[in-house]
Amino acid sequence: MQNDARIVAVLATGGTIAGTAAQAGDNIGYTAAQLGVQALVEAVPALREVPLITEQVAQVDSKDMEFSIWAALAARVAHHLADDGVAGIVITHGTDTLEETAYLLQRLLAPAKPVVLAAAMRPATALLRDGPQNLLDAVSLAREPGARGVMAVLAGTVHSAWDVRKVHSYRLDAFGSGEAGPVARFEEGWVRRLRGWPAGEAIGLAVLNQPWPWVEIITSHAAARGDLVRGLVAAGVRGIVLAGTGNGSVHHALEAALIEAQHAGVAVLRSTRCLDGPVQMKRGDELPSAGTLTPVQARIELMLQLMRA
Repeated sequence: MQNDARIVAVLATGGTIAGTAAQAGDNIGYTAAQLGVQALVEAVPALREVPLITEQVAQVDSKDMEFSIWAALAARVAHHLADDGVAGIVITHGTDTLEETAYLLQRLLAPAKPVVLAAAMRPATALLRDGPQNLLDAVSLAREPGARGVMAVLAGTVHSAWDVRKVHSYRLDAFGSGEAGPVARFEEGWVRRLRGWPAGEAIGLAVLNQPWPWVEIITSHAAARGDLVRGLVAAGVRGIVLAGTGNGSVHHALEAALIEAQHAGVAVLRSTRCLDGPVQMKRGDELPSAGTLTPVQARIELMLQLMRA
């Protein structure tokens, strides 16, 4: 632990880390978001000597994350960031939408202090639960001198909000950072940094005064059709993110519908369903590239762009 006089704000939102199952051996048949923030903290004896502020912002299975929770969470993070006595912030979160929350907070706040998402792949009742260690690591990272930006720490690995993505359905080391690689690793309680902390320009919370626009993700695949796109446009969608094949390529029938949608005023971003690699533009492309953004990151980026327009 670094500098015991420095306070960490722990903001809880639910997730598997706060989940419980009827039997200790059940790692998948559990109910998420059952334990409060105080119970999570008390399960980590090493945190008894650390000055903490705890707050229950939400209590939700992260698959059910909502815009209202994002807005409330961003506001509370900003509140604690403004406190000179707070060294950093930890957010307990579910794994399913962790990468979306991380990207959103980094884009909104680009914090000069560390904001660390801690999660778990097994519930708090598991025989070999991972939540307590991940929470301990997150608090340590939140107090690491010089650390900044939004990150996630799971299985001893620190991921940047720009790159983190869930890559496995149930393994304890279920997260990766793609080609960029992790920011740091924990080694017996010490942080070994591998590259720079996340940085960027903050959009600011004022953008959240605008309504959240409706943006959907669709996937290109063999024998894809444009009917879904046309249905979304008719229903009033504001933006569409394409998870294309390969270098963001798209079935001709789906591409025609997306170009129609774009001409009708619907914003479109083209990403890839591939795990790694950017979408590189080539001559003649009519659908703009999302660059290195994953489809879920591109959706958030497109929403923010529409809110700022």
